[in-house]
Amino acid sequence: MLGFGDPVADAIGLLRPRTVIGPNLRAAGDWALRFDPFLHVRIGGLVRGTCRLILEGHEPALLREGDTFMLGNPPSYVLASSLDASPRPAAPLWAGAEDGLVRIGPESEEDFYLCVGHIGFAEENAALLTDLLPPLVIVRAADPQGTRLAQLIDHLATEVGAAAAGGPLVQNHLAQILLVHMLRAHAGRTDRPAGWLGALNEDGVGAALRAVHADVAHSWSLKELAEISHMSRSVFARAFKSHVGVPPLEYLIQWRMSLARDALARDTLSISELARATGYRSESAFSTAFRRVVGSSPAQFRNRARQSGPAR
Repeated sequence: MLGFGDPVADAIGLLRPRTVIGPNLRAAGDWALRFDPFLHVRIGGLVRGTCRLILEGHEPALLREGDTFMLGNPPSYVLASSLDASPRPAAPLWAGAEDGLVRIGPESEEDFYLCVGHIGFAEENAALLTDLLPPLVIVRAADPQGTRLAQLIDHLATEVGAAAAGGPLVQNHLAQILLVHMLRAHAGRTDRPAGWLGALNEDGVGAALRAVHADVAHSWSLKELAEISHMSRSVFARAFKSHVGVPPLEYLIQWRMSLARDALARDTLSISELARATGYRSESAFSTAFRRVVGSSPAQFRNRARQSGPAR
């Protein structure tokens, strides 16, 4: 069986997250750093002090101790001690980090400590998340989930500075836990979170999503999914599209093809085995659906993945 049966776990599993924690930033006095655009997700939190986060197209945000932020495929942005400070490129400082730290100003006067990490995803399915995220999500220390997130950031900062055995493994898991909690916080404050983020809310649509993920090979009908959701077919179809962004059976096809892309990139199943695992009675029916969604045949997709090297 493909997946875990939980939409969130399944989606994050397909993303094959790769985390790079740090370098963290300690600073004193006036400072400002400009970060270049980057792909996928950056997560950070303030262990101590305050700063301004200035993202193109957004009002400057004041971040305080205990606040956590997540950037999704962001353009260039600035972190600064104040709006008056002149930004300098962050890349040279980051390249010269020592022991997982970048320092600005006298060490004895440091009053700011930022823990930050980057989470990259396998390109074939990265859009599963990046297409759903706004450029900026901030969870305040005073928010319902703020205390838990602040504790995770503090723990992550401790791991970066400790250089203990198993540190990278612990950092990787903490970053993924932090990502899930940030997604929960984002979904909880959004009336209608799109895509599989809708499964974070306990409702009828979420029940249908979980059923699809639990048995992706089943020949699901609109009637069956509506019954799971305790709605009529018409009400369920409208609610699902409004909540998730696509009709129920289109979501099923898209999810099957996401699983197929991942399996083909990793070369774990033959095309005929993959057709059966994703609910198609024949290899030709699977290939037709794959070509419609992905734009190439399964064999062409697999060959390109082989030529580009091992799946990341």
